[in-house]
Amino acid sequence: MSMRTAVLGAVAVLLLAGCGGGGQIGDSGGDVDAKKMVLIPGVTAEPFYISMECGFREAAQAAGYQVDVQAPSKFDSNQQIPIVSGVLANKPGAVLISPTDDTALAGPMKSLKDAGVKVVEVDTALVDTSVAVSSVSSDNEQGGALAARTLAELVGDKTGSVLVLNTKAGTSTTDARAKGFETELAKHPNLKYAGQQYTDNEPDQAASKVTATLAAYPDLIGVFATNLNTGEGAATGLRNAGKTGAVNLIGFDASPKQVEDLRGGVVQALIAQDPATIGKTGVEHAIAAIEGKEVQRTTETDLVALTKADMDSKSEYFYKQEC
Repeated sequence: MSMRTAVLGAVAVLLLAGCGGGGQIGDSGGDVDAKKMVLIPGVTAEPFYISMECGFREAAQAAGYQVDVQAPSKFDSNQQIPIVSGVLANKPGAVLISPTDDTALAGPMKSLKDAGVKVVEVDTALVDTSVAVSSVSSDNEQGGALAARTLAELVGDKTGSVLVLNTKAGTSTTDARAKGFETELAKHPNLKYAGQQYTDNEPDQAASKVTATLAAYPDLIGVFATNLNTGEGAATGLRNAGKTGAVNLIGFDASPKQVEDLRGGVVQALIAQDPATIGKTGVEHAIAAIEGKEVQRTTETDLVALTKADMDSKSEYFYKQEC
């Protein structure tokens, strides 16, 4: 073999090594499967995330992507982190994720980014805005303010105390809802803020905290539950105490159970999101990122207040239990 042949052969080997076996996407990290997209919701079997999954599947499959959905059994970063690690091993072109903690998921999600995977946050988001190419969620602070205004309209000029039931500290969406609610509530002097309590996203904890608050605040006139599980638990607590209807319950989200409770007078209002649009928009942004196009960094979707009087005219906002 001549020296020239040897050099050309070495160059060819180097070129082949650099080409890889799949469609390489992005500026860093090795090869990814450019036509595969994964959704990692916050928890399995929850109507909000099922509705988001429906929008995700419809949009991604229509665009020719192979899709996968993997969710933790609880809204818990310790359960979600191993899922992210498993997805990383397969290097899909994009991952849509609802981080269950706004800081604990930063490292695992950055590993996706560093591997060349396009990361889109759906519903919840990290404090670190440098990881995801885009974040799609409801305008949660505005939704909390809408809940407070709706409560004020329901009670009129009556006076009383109001409790906020949040899920877990460090959940970006529900913290924003609580903040918006508290800010708006201050504009209604007849409504006294009884503080915020966390439920660890467990309905039984929400129920017990409602019971305890009723004992401490006999004038309790309203409860704002910042998410689906907390709302369903709060309804149970009021029912057990014989306070259904006497205390106005404002829930967030519109699961089939919550819609049933609204129709039956267990819940007085629901602040419904549009999770299917969140999933669809997340796919659109992921595809744009994969194709190297400009991506809108933050997108906020609409919310709507549902009451018994107008719920049927807004039924498109009811969440699904299956696609």
